[in-house]
Amino acid sequence: MTHHTLYGSPLSLYTGRARSYLIKAGLDYRETTPTSEHYAKVVLPAAGNRQGIPTLETADGQVIRDGAAIIDHFEALSGDGFSPSGIKQNLVSRLFDVIGAEGLLRPAMHYRWNFDDQNLEFLRFHFQTMMPKGMEDKTDKAMQSMRKAGQAFGVVPESVNVVESLYETLLDKLDAHFAQVPYLLGNRPCIGDFGMIAPLYSHLGRDPKPLSLMQARAPHLFRWVERMNRPEPDIGEFENQADGYLPDDAIPATLIEVMQHIAVDFVPETLAAAAVINDWLAAQQELPSGATAERGVGFCQFNIDDVTINALVQPYRFYLLARAQTIYDSAPGVEQAALASLLQAAGMREILNVSLTREVGRSANLEVWC
Repeated sequence: MTHHTLYGSPLSLYTGRARSYLIKAGLDYRETTPTSEHYAKVVLPAAGNRQGIPTLETADGQVIRDGAAIIDHFEALSGDGFSPSGIKQNLVSRLFDVIGAEGLLRPAMHYRWNFDDQNLEFLRFHFQTMMPKGMEDKTDKAMQSMRKAGQAFGVVPESVNVVESLYETLLDKLDAHFAQVPYLLGNRPCIGDFGMIAPLYSHLGRDPKPLSLMQARAPHLFRWVERMNRPEPDIGEFENQADGYLPDDAIPATLIEVMQHIAVDFVPETLAAAAVINDWLAAQQELPSGATAERGVGFCQFNIDDVTINALVQPYRFYLLARAQTIYDSAPGVEQAALASLLQAAGMREILNVSLTREVGRSANLEVWC
């Protein structure tokens, strides 16, 4: 093998994160669906027998499952080429990685599964391409399973209005930001950009219904989606063409406004999820270190604009969040105070301290309880 092989799909939210990184890092890869005999017999066992995508088989045969782990692998080889050196920018980058991977699942699932008149045939075609040969008749069953997953994330008739209202405002605020700079933190994508492209490409920037909404309402955001899938910087409309992040560890006011808006549901959901997981852990007295941390361990409740949201609780959120918290915890006192002040202004100060009673780590390509 002379290139890396990415097992994924254009339809897959998390594949979009890994794909964008591979493109921007200039890595030689080929993307294919996880339907081959080689995948089943060689790749899947090495991926911990977890069917999820993306999974990468490197040119030398190493198997890496999960988008964050794929990015970690290549960041380590490149000297953290997409991680800002400024502590504020690095913290904000890591927060947007969590927000993209975990915090935008409701609009992603709503705009995919609740507009069958516009999306259904597009989705059916792509789901068929994900079926192993001879199993194409299972397409509708697979689609129904994912539709139910959307409900598990809190997309139900009672919550639709608030989900749409929050997302439409987010479109406006992201559009205002990307009118000023081509990426989250300047002229170069950061880890947070790769987190955010996950929902904002495969679901919200590609499915017919949300694509039309984004193009009509947020053209600067749509340009960012295009930009994140091209190997060149693709920043021709900006006067400043220099590579790099904003000087002096600056966080633009437009990005603070984005964070303030996201905090409306991201913070209460994170706090509620931590409480549920900690209660669950307290009841698992014999849970050994190294036990697999499953994607869901129950449901939490939280309120947004007097609407109660019931959402699946995912330990993976805290696996990613711990990376941002580590940046804060390891900072000297003066810098720590500046970080706390920044997140206070962004409405996210509370998530610096929320934690699980047991950490989530990784072993043999699976998330595990430490």
